Amino acid sequence: MQDISAKDTYVLIMAGGVGSRFWPKSRNSFPKQFIDILGIGKSLLQLTYDRFLNVCPKENIFVLSNEQYAALVAKQLDQLPLENIISEPSRNNTAPCIAYASFKIKGLNPHANIIVAPSDHLILDEKVFLEKVVHAVSFASTENALVTLGITPTRPDTGYGYINYSEYEKDGVHQVLKFLEKPDLERAKGFVASGDYLWNAGIFIWNVESILDALANYSPQIFSLFEKGTSFYNTIDERSFIVENYPLSDNISIDYAIMEKAKNVFTIPGDFGWSDLGTWASLYEVVEKDEYNNVFAGQAIDLSETTNCMIHIPNNKVAVIKGLDNFIVVDDGKVLLIYPKANEQEIKEVSKSIVAKCGDEFA
Repeated sequence: MQDISAKDTYVLIMAGGVGSRFWPKSRNSFPKQFIDILGIGKSLLQLTYDRFLNVCPKENIFVLSNEQYAALVAKQLDQLPLENIISEPSRNNTAPCIAYASFKIKGLNPHANIIVAPSDHLILDEKVFLEKVVHAVSFASTENALVTLGITPTRPDTGYGYINYSEYEKDGVHQVLKFLEKPDLERAKGFVASGDYLWNAGIFIWNVESILDALANYSPQIFSLFEKGTSFYNTIDERSFIVENYPLSDNISIDYAIMEKAKNVFTIPGDFGWSDLGTWASLYEVVEKDEYNNVFAGQAIDLSETTNCMIHIPNNKVAVIKGLDNFIVVDDGKVLLIYPKANEQEIKEVSKSIVAKCGDEFA
């Protein structure tokens, strides 16, 4: 593996999601990635940005988000150059925004190696994570390879997609055999027992030429659309081209458009304390608990006979809670949610019901 160059390493942070399962903290106007969900004074987006400053300069970090969140990104990442906030004029999933950003980066550096990562995931062991990222960049810089970081599964989880990978490896890099959608419990148990499957974390690493070749081969509509803008990227005319053309792109994820079709996909297994923080219960599982197995984020608290609860309240409020077990308690200042943790899969539908009854301000 060769040493990687920071000047040739670029990061695309995906920050356009809504995070509806973290309602009521996560709203359309202020979604999960912008929230201090861990109660430590930094949002998930800020933690992700800080993490990648270890592999490249801030000038090489780009944040991809819907245009309605551009001001939020700029406020939270005030050291990031404004031109590094890539605003999508429509929600067309991940393949179009990755294509757009890849053409833009190629115009800046035709030798670029690109890391694509979600903005709202938790990484507990950053040292190991960064080692895996550097390893992947080194491999992708010399091979025509699309690399994904796979997570060693710790349980038969039905909420994640899986990667089936070859036992044969070279320098810790394995060929991906196929991607599998979220399985039922029995299949998930089989995946974990076999030892041949990883969780798909949605973290990708490739050279700019490799991803553009893959787009040309497997997603020609998206490739052709954004290739037309080559002369506009990184100029004053870029925005007008994107506003006109971006909504015309296919609405498809990078997984469906490229990763499930390409033959040159590889994975590097890792175990670095990863969680996609998809739900309140998933947050509860990975963060520190008190002696009564409660997780609390906020300023003042008075708990009595309360156990196994996830509690998230504003810093300017006092919570007095007695006799609860295995509940989610979330106060965002406008909505108070008190819900059994065992039934949290219902929260997304509950939020839709509240919006229908009370208006879009609660979305």
